[in-house]
Amino acid sequence: MSLYGADLLALLPELIIVVTACLVIVLDPITSFARRDLLAWLSIGALALCLAITGWQLNELNVRVTAFSDLVVVDAYSRFWKILLYGVAGLTIFLSLPYMKAERIHLGEYYGFILLALSGMMVMVSGADLLTIYLGTELMSLSLYVMTGLNRSKPRSLEAAAKYFVLGAFSSGILLYGISLLYGYAGSTKLALIASAIGARGTDDPLVLIATVLIAVGFSFKLAAVPFHMWTPDVYQGAPTSVTAFMAVASKAASFAAFMRVFVEGLGGLKADWSLLFILISVVTLVLGNVVAIVQTNIKRMLAYSSIAHAGYVLIGFVAAGRGVGASGGTPGLASMMIYLAIYSFMTLGAFALIAMLRKGGVEGEEIEDFTGLAKRQPLAAFIMLLFMASLAGIPPTAGFIGKLYVFMAAVEAGLAWLAAIALVFAVVSAYYYMRVVMVMYMRDPNPSAVAEPRLVTSPALSFVLACAVVGVIFFGFYPNPLVSFALQSVLTFK
Repeated sequence: MSLYGADLLALLPELIIVVTACLVIVLDPITSFARRDLLAWLSIGALALCLAITGWQLNELNVRVTAFSDLVVVDAYSRFWKILLYGVAGLTIFLSLPYMKAERIHLGEYYGFILLALSGMMVMVSGADLLTIYLGTELMSLSLYVMTGLNRSKPRSLEAAAKYFVLGAFSSGILLYGISLLYGYAGSTKLALIASAIGARGTDDPLVLIATVLIAVGFSFKLAAVPFHMWTPDVYQGAPTSVTAFMAVASKAASFAAFMRVFVEGLGGLKADWSLLFILISVVTLVLGNVVAIVQTNIKRMLAYSSIAHAGYVLIGFVAAGRGVGASGGTPGLASMMIYLAIYSFMTLGAFALIAMLRKGGVEGEEIEDFTGLAKRQPLAAFIMLLFMASLAGIPPTAGFIGKLYVFMAAVEAGLAWLAAIALVFAVVSAYYYMRVVMVMYMRDPNPSAVAEPRLVTSPALSFVLACAVVGVIFFGFYPNPLVSFALQSVLTFK
């Protein structure tokens, strides 16, 4: 095998995704409008192939392979996230097939940008070097900036893309500055060498503390954590709903995956310092996300603030990992984050799929009031939305309850019962705005005098997305053991 043959083989899924993305973009100008769906199916085929390769690699869970001079690592931890990201990207493409037609967005390169964003995410979760992770982050972000502004006929979409780009560039600069300071401190951007430098030189150097804060700020923007959340509501509302769904789930999962690797593998020696910082960020994120969501009337903005609040719950697991005690160390905290984000993917994708189905006078219905009387017009759709809202609120026996349970258990085990209690209080607060959607659907009658009565536009692709989301929410609510076992095994190799 050639010098880089083994390295290329280790990154075969990434190569397949990048080549397919380029192929989709090249084929788009020469593909007629009537055949643009073929580009979507080509993308889904590439995802299926990558899923098969990554699934085959799982036969050796404990094997950790490094490639390209230790710039990237392929282990069970990265495979966990890649499998989740394949699923999210595939469901997003299925969701996009009817949605893009309904919104009259005839842009075949859209599917290429999904794959390019996915390739950036895959680099992020496999990165063992800060610059590698940064490049993956930028590839993901640049693709999302373009996708946010794809609905060129709507000024709100273009405004959202502009805001996202400006604030994203600002956060990227902060992240890169933090990386440069760490390079000056450790003489390398590789996580293993940074950890060794911190272990050898101690944690009292103000340079490494400042760098840690700057990197935390850069990642907090990607995670939509307070006070770096200001872009989230406008971007979620302005972007096409299929893009919002992809952004809310995939980019958050990839950002948390890279965030965990950087702070545990590279900056683990500073966990006594950064755990205090993230306790504060977690609490204010929970408070602001849940309180501001109460007053929202647009359901996409409500779910945006809900996404902010969920970032706060996930950060509790991260803090618990930093404060881990006993033989298990931080394993329960890290595993709880992975479990939570996997479950969050199902319920959030499902909720956005239903929003994408809602039409009012030929345009998308985004207001909570547009769901008025849905139980009488579409009882099955109303029940499915009820299921997603209950799961997002963490009401048993849905999967959302399991996600919160494992995060709270990790916090209690790490001696942070008071933090779990605060989170529990705001979980109750969140039930108010989630159940308001349910109240509108079940306790109000449709308005007979409405000029344009909201209706649901169904399709086989949307039905498939909803079916997958419902199965995930119900199955993992009653039987979470496969997901829990997979997350725990992945964390063991990660650590």
